[in-house]
Formats: sequence, structure tokens, C-alpha cells
Amino acid sequence: MYKLGFDNDKYLKIQSEKIRERISEFGDKLYLEFGGKLFDDFHASRVLPGFQPDSKLQMLLHLKEEAEIVIVVSAQDIEKCKLRSDLGITYDVDAQRLINEFREKGLMVGSVVLTKYASHPRVLQFEEKLGNLGVPVYRHYFIEGYPSNISHIVSDDGYGKNDYIKTERRLVVITAPGPGSGKMAVCLSQLYHENKRGVKAGYAKFETFPIWNLPLSHPVNMAYEAATADLNDINMINPWHLEAYGKTAVNYNRDVEIFPVLKATFERIYGECPYKSPTDMGVNMAGSCIFDDNAVSQASYQEIIRRFFNASADAAKGASNKDEIFKLELLMNQAGISAENRKCTVEARKTAAESGEPAAAAELNDGTVITGKNSKLLGCASAMLLNALKHLAGIEDKVLLIVPKVIIPIQELKTNHLGNRNPRLHTDEVLIALAVSAASDDNAAAALAQLCKLNNCEMHSSVLLSDVDAGVLRKLGIRLTCDPVK
Repeated sequence: MYKLGFDNDKYLKIQSEKIRERISEFGDKLYLEFGGKLFDDFHASRVLPGFQPDSKLQMLLHLKEEAEIVIVVSAQDIEKCKLRSDLGITYDVDAQRLINEFREKGLMVGSVVLTKYASHPRVLQFEEKLGNLGVPVYRHYFIEGYPSNISHIVSDDGYGKNDYIKTERRLVVITAPGPGSGKMAVCLSQLYHENKRGVKAGYAKFETFPIWNLPLSHPVNMAYEAATADLNDINMINPWHLEAYGKTAVNYNRDVEIFPVLKATFERIYGECPYKSPTDMGVNMAGSCIFDDNAVSQASYQEIIRRFFNASADAAKGASNKDEIFKLELLMNQAGISAENRKCTVEARKTAAESGEPAAAAELNDGTVITGKNSKLLGCASAMLLNALKHLAGIEDKVLLIVPKVIIPIQELKTNHLGNRNPRLHTDEVLIALAVSAASDDNAAAALAQLCKLNNCEMHSSVLLSDVDAGVLRKLGIRLTCDPVK
């Protein structure tokens, strides 16, 4: 059941105030690292129900006249064709999407930085595409001894070998398609280069997770560990903060590990560091906007389970991610949850066992569970989708929204002319058939009007669904998991 637990309006207000306050603390220029997604932050919207995916973007629009954006992409991620799991696109494609989206919103995209740079055909092709778009590209390299050899890192042979990123405005927002891109290293490299040019620049971090003023074992923070299980990130009590202030605060391991580098960078450049701990670097106010702890906790438990299913599905498709799955299993054990805590999973498996056919189940926003199974005409996801729309529209189950005489010609087209072996209709085909039927059938029209109510619903399939079905369900806002069964 979907239940709000986060005050987004309050968040926009107090978070904007905090960022403006931090900007005023520095002189010539501020490099503001944006963790997570600047918009399309679906992870935050899933674990903090009420958080809007574009909240960070809305705050930034208030500063658009004095801000420019630098997008950071790891060359390794481009080479490996790393995907954004929520959108199903590679990081290089997403970077181009971000450029277009930012520009359409009236935001200035200053440049793209390729970190961990090494020449590779896909990387070179990406650089060429950006050049054609008129976007400057800079290269940052591996630094020997990073992050422990501080004297080497903060030198002409360390940061000094990176390209200097030319920027124009006072606020430089450093963002990326996903985690592990090297955003902080880009910021620190720029501090080094700016100082050599006589510019006093500062650094701050806008990282939504982990939420520093929630307990280490809070489900929201555990869900963040699940989201970064492939990176092996670990939430931890910030020892620097505890020593400086005698208070506990939560950070993740990479921030704690890199803090000596940041501190030493400031000290070598300016003689002192303005921060006593990694927590001081941040401007995150999300923890102050949670008004229903149980709602965000339950949402976070579901996120952890979804991450486990998604990783298991990737393994079934050939991914080498045993360590990721192992960590997610540990997180589930630590949280005291299992697949049985996902109502739609239980019902999908039950329906599959009783019918002997692949089955799907969805938990609607009011808590109702709707099921569907394979038939001669429809796949289990398509059957579940139609059943859910009928329920939401108040249409009796026995009513056919799409009559067989409409479905059969589509099946013949698929199998006789388009080379498909599976005659059952996928979700996209069902929705098109439903839309056609809606022109002459009031029930079909009423059902079609319910599509928006599927947003934020939970769904499980007893078998792996096709990429087509998964993509359609994602566009509808349905949160899908599958048993790793082909």
C-alpha cells in the first residue's frame, strides 16, 4: 500500500535556504557536488514517498542565473556499457539526455568530464558526439597512490595532470548519471587548479543518502546500501564528526575515506580546512522532512527486496554479480525481511503454483492485490494489467475489455508476418488494442482512463518478463520484480 511519509514542499524550502547559506560562506566560486540524480531521482522518491523525482532540479532553477552544470561520467562505465537500471539506458546515452534536459529547462551545461580516462572506441565515439553538440570535454586520469598518497595527489603530478575545467559562473554544480563517477575528485582537482590561477574556490556536497541524522540501521539508510551494493558502499558512523563534536552522524565509507584527502587539499592550498568532518561538507536536509517514519521505513524495506530481485534477475541473464547478491541477502537478514514481506510476490507465486502457469500480481495503492496468468491470448503481465484496470474502473471481472476477434488478428500478424514465436500479447500490444477498443466501447474507455492510478504500484512476476513488458510497466510507474526463472 502506498502511503506518503515525506513533506516535499518543506524540503524545497529549507533545502534551498541551506544551499544559499553555503554559497555565501565562500568567496569567488563554489563547487557543489550533487550526489544521486539531479532529476529523475526515482530511488529517493521510492524510499521517501512524497519526494518528487525533480526536487533537486526545482531548487537549482532558483539559482539558474548564477549556476552552471558540469556532468561527470566515468570512462570505465562507458566502456562497460553500464546501465541506469531505472531507465534502461547506458551512462553515455543518459549524459546526452541530461544535457538536452538541462538546456530545455534553461540551465547552462558548461562541460562534460570523463574520469578514470583511458582511450576506448566507445569513449572516443562519445567524445566525438559531444563535440558535435558543442559541449567541451575534459579528461581526468587515474592518479597513482590515490587516495592515500596525499603529497603526490595534491601536486602537479597528481591533480595537476588533469585537464583544468573552464567555468564561467560562481556556482558550479557537479553531477553525474550515477554513483562512482568521481565527482568529488573532480571538485578537489578544480580547487587545486583554481588556486594556481588565483581563484579562491570552495567545495560543498549535496548528497541525499545516507541521511546523516537518521540512525545507521534505519531502513532508509539500509536501502541506500542496497542501491549501491554493486559498489560495495557501506554506511558507517562518521568518526571525524564524533571526535570533533561528540555526536554521532552517518556517512558512507567513501566520504569518510576521502575526507583526509579533502582536508589535506584545503590545508595545502589555503592553509586550513573549513570542515572538521565529512558531515560538515553536506547540506542535506531530507531527514528533517520525514513526517511518517513507518511509511518511509516500509517503503525502504520494499526497495531492499526489489534490489535483491533485480540483482538475481541480472544473474539469471548472465551477470557476474555474486558479491552484490550476497550483500543484498545480508541486508535483508539485517533488516529482518524476506520475499514474503512483498505481498505481490506471495500472491504471484501462489497463483503460479495453483494454475501451473506463469503468473503476475500487483499490489495497488489501496492495498488490493490483483493477479493474472498466462493464457492462449495474453501473457501473465498483460492479463494482470487488464484485471487491474477493470478493478480500478469498477468493471466486473467477467467483462471482456478486448474481445478475441481483436486479439487474434494481432497474434496472426506477430506469428505469420513479424516472425514472433510467442503469440501472446505483450503489455504494449494490449494497451494499443485497449485504446482501439476504447473508441467504440465504454468499458474499454473507462479502463484506459485508470492507467494513471497504476503509478507507484508494486508488481511481481513468477518468471522473467521480456524487456518490452518491463519497459512498459516502468513507464507506467509500476515497480516490478521477477523471480529469476526464464
